[in-house]
Amino acid sequence: MLLHLRVKNLALIDEAEVSFGEGLNILTGETGAGKSVLIGSVNLALGAKVSKASIRSGAEYGYAELLFSVEDEEKREALRKLEVYPDEEGMVIVSRKITENRSIARVNDETVTAARLREITGLLLDIHGQHEHQSLLYKSKHLEILDAYADQEVRSLKQQTQKVYQEYQTLKKQLSQFELDEEARRREADFLQFEIGEIEEAQLQEGEEEDLTERYRRLNHFQKISEALRVVSRELDMDGLGRAIKELAEVASYDERIGEIQSQLLDAESILNEAEHSVVSYLEDMVFDEGEFQTIEGRLDRIRSLMAKYGGTLERTLESLEEKKQRLHELEHYEERKAEAEQNFREKERQLFDISQKLSQKRKKAAVTLTEKITTALLELNFLDVQFSMQFEQLDHFRADGMDEAEFQISTNSGEPLRPLGKVASGGELSRIMLAIKTVLADTDRIPTLIFDEIDTGISGRTAQRVSEKLNYIAKTHQVICITHLPQIASMADRHFEIKKQTEGSKTVTHIYPLDEKAEILELARLLGGVEITERVLENAREMKALARKKKQS
Repeated sequence: MLLHLRVKNLALIDEAEVSFGEGLNILTGETGAGKSVLIGSVNLALGAKVSKASIRSGAEYGYAELLFSVEDEEKREALRKLEVYPDEEGMVIVSRKITENRSIARVNDETVTAARLREITGLLLDIHGQHEHQSLLYKSKHLEILDAYADQEVRSLKQQTQKVYQEYQTLKKQLSQFELDEEARRREADFLQFEIGEIEEAQLQEGEEEDLTERYRRLNHFQKISEALRVVSRELDMDGLGRAIKELAEVASYDERIGEIQSQLLDAESILNEAEHSVVSYLEDMVFDEGEFQTIEGRLDRIRSLMAKYGGTLERTLESLEEKKQRLHELEHYEERKAEAEQNFREKERQLFDISQKLSQKRKKAAVTLTEKITTALLELNFLDVQFSMQFEQLDHFRADGMDEAEFQISTNSGEPLRPLGKVASGGELSRIMLAIKTVLADTDRIPTLIFDEIDTGISGRTAQRVSEKLNYIAKTHQVICITHLPQIASMADRHFEIKKQTEGSKTVTHIYPLDEKAEILELARLLGGVEITERVLENAREMKALARKKKQS
């Protein structure tokens, strides 16, 4: 459930906070008061793309924060799988901050990408925006709705279909590689044999290049090294250090600190003696062999030439050798491997077809029940004579979700044939159809919070009353947040908020106020009566609220 929304520096909102509750939360307000900004703020926090122009004029950033309470253990487990861990009280905080140059999203103070943010919040909240019902014009949405309804029955089959489809695509790609004619295969095999021979003949060894490079560097700078060591040998003045130690020995008994200095010099003498011995030994061992130098130089040139040609590093060159051997083996057994690939592909194709057919049968069975329930819901939403069904077609190709293409069909008048939904329904009808679908899905939908932004588009009167009853029904099992202009819907509120635009000094700001019973009646009266609110309008508002309470109790 969405407990709290905090918004800062977005459009007309300087800073606003609102705490929501269970059941039906209604938001109303004058046109232009900022209701769309509020939904935009929620969308911002959910990871939607938002224009930088939405940042309030003069502000450096825009900010939206949502506080969710997650009580359902199944939902908590789903969040844990996404590495989101509610606190001991089940709280999850989602926030997003946008500036002119960047966007920062966080879940429980952990920075996340916008894509991951959408994945996480998709488990917690669903927004039905002002124009979402337009998605019903697209057939792909219809199949999505069916699968959401039949989730338990088709989930496993869909997962299997997706897995087999991926395997099918892999085999299809492998099979497409067997398109070389005999002459092309022979040319490629000859070239591979040459490259394999070239690498193998060099007898490359791991670590060889580093070892040779060190030896080459030493021989290449032989003269400089020997001159430096001779200078060092001359400069190690052991006689002076010996005299100093002798002098200190004569006075060390007079002061403990002098004894410490003498000890340090004795250590230094030992170290310098060892260093002098090492220098002399190194000089005695130094021999420049012109033949060895040229051999190392030639070997390094060959190794580096092969590295440049076959991968850039010795490790990658050796990997390339194995890849070329594997490819040569494939070419030498080309027809055999091609036949094997074709057989594997055909078997996977048959498997994918069979599982797609099973998925289709499950969907068609679920579609019967779904369309019957949607029909009932439409009748309750004041469609006087309506038929609603789903038409299936089988595609001539596979997809990750099977081979079905499904489309809702509707007839809203007696005697008229069923026709595709997108070609028949008006805007207002689409809005009601979407609400009917949401009502049916409410029994299976796991998303705890639903937001409806102006679900009342294109409706009024008795139809508006029916819509309010449907929203009330959904609110029995979900938290519902609804923006509306209609008093019939607003009267059903369990909690009612007014969004009001005000002038403060030189700027215009939007505030959100929770309404008590008296203020709620006044707001209903405004929705009913417009500019002038008479006593009769107030009485109508009180009656409407009383009838709504009675309806909710029944």
